[in-house]
Amino acid sequence: MEKSEKVLINPYGFREYDARWLYPKDINLKGIENLGVGLGTQIISKTKKNPKVIVGHDYRSYSEEVKNSLIKGLVNSGCVVEDIGLSLSPMVYFAQFELKADGVAMVTASHNENGWTGVKMGIEKGLTHGPNEMSELKDIVLNKKFNLKKGSVKKIDDFKNIYIQNLINKNRIKKKIKTVVACGNGTAGIFAPKILRGIGCEVIELDCNLDYTFPKYNPNPEDLKMLHAISKSVKENNADIGFGFDGDGDRVGVIDNTGNEIYSDKVGLLIARNLAPKHKGKKFIVDVKSTGLYAKDKILLENNCETIYWKTGHSHIKRKVNNIKALAGFEKSGHFFFNKPLGYGYDDGINSAIQVCHLLDNQNKKIAEILNELPKTYQTPTMAPFCKDEEKYKVVENLVEKIKKLKNENIKIDNQKINKILTINGIRFSLEDGSWGLIRASSNKPSLVVVAESPTSDDRKKKIFEFIDNLLKSTSKVGEYDQKI
Repeated sequence: MEKSEKVLINPYGFREYDARWLYPKDINLKGIENLGVGLGTQIISKTKKNPKVIVGHDYRSYSEEVKNSLIKGLVNSGCVVEDIGLSLSPMVYFAQFELKADGVAMVTASHNENGWTGVKMGIEKGLTHGPNEMSELKDIVLNKKFNLKKGSVKKIDDFKNIYIQNLINKNRIKKKIKTVVACGNGTAGIFAPKILRGIGCEVIELDCNLDYTFPKYNPNPEDLKMLHAISKSVKENNADIGFGFDGDGDRVGVIDNTGNEIYSDKVGLLIARNLAPKHKGKKFIVDVKSTGLYAKDKILLENNCETIYWKTGHSHIKRKVNNIKALAGFEKSGHFFFNKPLGYGYDDGINSAIQVCHLLDNQNKKIAEILNELPKTYQTPTMAPFCKDEEKYKVVENLVEKIKKLKNENIKIDNQKINKILTINGIRFSLEDGSWGLIRASSNKPSLVVVAESPTSDDRKKKIFEFIDNLLKSTSKVGEYDQKI
């Protein structure tokens, strides 16, 4: 038997809510095909006999061949596949509603470095696989519990324009907002400039030509290199705002008119404050990496709006927004979710940028002025120290116990006691003054995630990080950081 005919599929690729592998090291085309048969089998078990499944792919050199193998598997399980071609993840999610489909599969590794591939998938409209669906899929695929039956495939031409026009038509603005649009040479480059021009923005393009080698940096709005490039362009062009989109267009990063990054949790808070007076009594969901300001925000509380801190991860927040009918959800990584009447509940980086444009359209102030109305806090970027996939959850579990013990012993960090602990996702410990630190396991990479924030001082933020860093060193299982303060 030829080597290429063997099925290669590393079990660790089935992550908490995304499926991600190094290709072809950890998964080959035969493995992808089996993934397709497994996903099709799973969709059929939840829907009808010949379900309609929307499939798209991002602009990586190998994404199309991966997609074609995935489609082959889906068809062999009896699915009716509609291939919408080169796509953003939110375009595939939108197609599920627009084309009345039963499932979605988007071939993308989002912002991961080249060499990675993956699939974002879902069955219920507006939702993507969470841990339960992923473990069920893993079981079907690895144990070959396949439903084999003949389906079909057809290409849907020009769905791109239906998606683009849908966002333009309901979002036109009155002001001419001057906007830097940065796409890191990822797939958003053929969508974001056109949509933002369409709603009425003046657009300055930055790395919007598609280039799957990502010559400058990964299209990742949390990457400092990308943020610095946007900042430079905003200042040079005297722009009102800068937007950076990730590789598959479901996240956005924001740079203000002075060239400073606004962390996405703060962008979410500004949007929530803008929405609250018109949507009194509504709930907002934020992830555990997000600023502590939501809980005490004056405008949200005046309008009887409650904020719930929840598990990090687009599938977790999406599902929580859906389950409790929240108006919106915001993640520090730049995934924003707008429920009816603002959206269908899924994450769309371009729609998120549009909501920021509405915020600017409604106020006669620059974005930096609007931001300055928030109480000041000192935040670290999201930092990801290496930790093996097979060890990371156990490492975090041990650290949770250690921090609980330190709290019980009244141990102080920078003269502050730990007064509150949240363990919905790793551990978020808060100090008496509202400062906090977070340690959790990354859901899609062999790493941990570390964030710290203080409303008191930059020095306290650093002290919290040092405390976390020392805890991590003591485990001897944690390696280099991707970025570090």
